[in-house]
Amino acid sequence: MTTTDVESETDIEETQGAENIASGELGPWRAWASATGPADRAAAEDGVRRAYRLAGLAEPERVVWVGSPRAAITLIRDDLSDRGPSVRDAVRSAPWAQQRRSLHVELGAEGWSAHWAATGGRLWDSTQALVDRIRTGVIEDLAGRDTGKEAAEIRLLLLDAVLGQHDAPWLAAFPADAGPLDALTAVCRNAGWWWPYARVAVLSERPVALHRDEAGRLDHGDGPALAYPDGFALHAWRGMPVPAAFLAELPALTPERIRVEENAELRRVMLEYYGYDRYLTDSGARPLHQDETGTLWRIDLVDDEPVVMVEVLNSTPEPDGTRRTYWLRVPPSTRTARAGVAWTFGLEEQVYAPVAET
Repeated sequence: MTTTDVESETDIEETQGAENIASGELGPWRAWASATGPADRAAAEDGVRRAYRLAGLAEPERVVWVGSPRAAITLIRDDLSDRGPSVRDAVRSAPWAQQRRSLHVELGAEGWSAHWAATGGRLWDSTQALVDRIRTGVIEDLAGRDTGKEAAEIRLLLLDAVLGQHDAPWLAAFPADAGPLDALTAVCRNAGWWWPYARVAVLSERPVALHRDEAGRLDHGDGPALAYPDGFALHAWRGMPVPAAFLAELPALTPERIRVEENAELRRVMLEYYGYDRYLTDSGARPLHQDETGTLWRIDLVDDEPVVMVEVLNSTPEPDGTRRTYWLRVPPSTRTARAGVAWTFGLEEQVYAPVAET
């Protein structure tokens, strides 16, 4: 082994070790970002007041608690005309920019990029998607279908917020005791979103429920995927927003109800919930093709591409001697069961044939 080989392996081990350490250190940040339950109001208020002082500002005259970001926007719009100007830039943006510049100088451009990828970058996408969904939900709740002046006003007020627990991704990239960021971290650990104004700080409770799928998307079939203590809630199925009434209907679905649904996206949700195999059975569908690899089925849908699936039997028996049935979704153009199974392996039908016969 050459010296160069040794150095390369050492570099790889050091990099992997650093990533493992960073991943472990992310545990608390990940927990805070997804935390549910009552805020620690005393600890959060202490963090807010320290953030003001560290920014060179007088502490807020009042700290007001609300049940959700929606309630915060309603309060700020309707009842807090004496709040004074937003001081978000002073308490949040300026200290963040200062710490980022400092760390960027210390690590260099490439070092900063690698550091961000190993820390906050790992939490960013899923957390930011949740933030965007909350903002959209608040606008929809308060402005309805209006996309004009009222929606624009609400959007601007939402951008005045410091995100509390949902600031975890970028806070995770810096030392927890990094001056002003320590105060922001205290709020992140103990509360939801908050709005800093010159005379008043508005703090929101955290959610009481949060349900996500393995991909980090909002997902719950038996109620809100995200719910706050004051009733503000978001309903979703595998990341797709759905009406609350729609979810309540799912347990009583029938093939006929699925067929008459005009919204193609909601119909897909119905099929996933009901089960493609169950739908095929209950709707009296007939197979398109059958061979030794399986059975090809097709579901024609109005204003949507058909669902084509291959029903296959597992070649390995279960402990009790039975064999499990699997349903593989394949492209609508599939014409034979063998072609469908081959497609799942990335093969053409004629290439897959010899393998199937062994």
